[in-house]
Amino acid sequence: MTLTRRSILAAAPSALALAALPAHAQKKYDTGASDSEIKIGHTNPYSGPASSYGVIGKTETAFFTMINEKGGINGRKINFISYDDGYSPPKTVEQVRKLVESDGVLLLFNTLGTPTNTAIHKYINQKKVPHIFIASGATKWGDPKNFPWSIGWQPNYQSESQIYATYIKDKHPNAKIAVLYQNDDYGKDYLKGFKDGLGDKAGSMIVSEAPYETTDPTVDSQVVSLKSSGADLFFNITIPKFAAQAIKKAAEIGWKPVHILNSVSNSIGGVLQPAGFEASKDILSTFYLKDPIDPTWKDDSGYKEWVAFMDKYYPDGDKTNVFTVFAYTVAQALVDTLKRCGDTLTRENVMKQVASIKDLELPMLLPGIKANTSATDFFPLKQLQMGRFDGKAWELFGPVITGAVHA
Repeated sequence: MTLTRRSILAAAPSALALAALPAHAQKKYDTGASDSEIKIGHTNPYSGPASSYGVIGKTETAFFTMINEKGGINGRKINFISYDDGYSPPKTVEQVRKLVESDGVLLLFNTLGTPTNTAIHKYINQKKVPHIFIASGATKWGDPKNFPWSIGWQPNYQSESQIYATYIKDKHPNAKIAVLYQNDDYGKDYLKGFKDGLGDKAGSMIVSEAPYETTDPTVDSQVVSLKSSGADLFFNITIPKFAAQAIKKAAEIGWKPVHILNSVSNSIGGVLQPAGFEASKDILSTFYLKDPIDPTWKDDSGYKEWVAFMDKYYPDGDKTNVFTVFAYTVAQALVDTLKRCGDTLTRENVMKQVASIKDLELPMLLPGIKANTSATDFFPLKQLQMGRFDGKAWELFGPVITGAVHA
């Protein structure tokens, strides 16, 4: 599915009431902004090997529809222009050039994927177009000195994998570890953090590593190979399609290691359900968002607000899929940023506001997790909590942990 440009109508949830900011003496605009609209560019894999992430773009489309229905942001409607890049870096380059040079967007928002964003990283910084809240936890997005126009959103991959390494050293100090990872910057970023976290034990504890390409039809052969290594702990660094395959294949061949799954694929609706709940039982992962099917949140006001949004603006959306929660939450962060821009909708001011987030609490972040940035800190979210899948839902355990890799 390809989403072409569209003007979207949307309404802010109560937590982000859109009271207009005091008028500036003089309005200032860059390309993509005016008295009536703000053009926002976006790419997402609505097709291809990462198409399960397409729900993110669809949720954001619905969210901005809601925002515009309530009058937009400081009286301006969001024109959200979203294109399919198929998780293909060359296609991403093509679509982003179109967004910047033809559509004339003010900024890029939540473009998805490590390899795809890597392909546009230098270009977008040379153009000085805000490239904000990137949908990837690659550590490279937190480099304001060399890439001042790009910033991530979620906790970075190296911090996440170091949390797993710490857990393993504490709970499974004699583990024989097998690693499946995507053979690109995304997979290698996780792997680096993991080895750094294991420290001098990495060489002896990791007994097998198996890369895969996004063009591979399955990862079945890699999983069989990893089992044959004699490993009793499996670190699964995969995007949703391959995560589900790996979980299912491990169960089929009777391999039952301690199984750690990276957070980008811990969606119940998008990964664990297709893989099979029994096969997924006892998998470990990390979290910073409220799980939409966790009964803990059934009376939570933020959860009820999200449900109301889904019911009205994305009724066909899967409420078991945490990717909808991700999209809803990061879109709220964008609204907060643009509100603070007031009537100075220049690219420079967008980045100034992005780098000035102070203790931002959003309704579907886990309690105690807040977004913070500064001119030298481009890691908005830094905290995670571990959880275990009990066959029906994720059960959180332990403290909220601040990642080791940050500004």
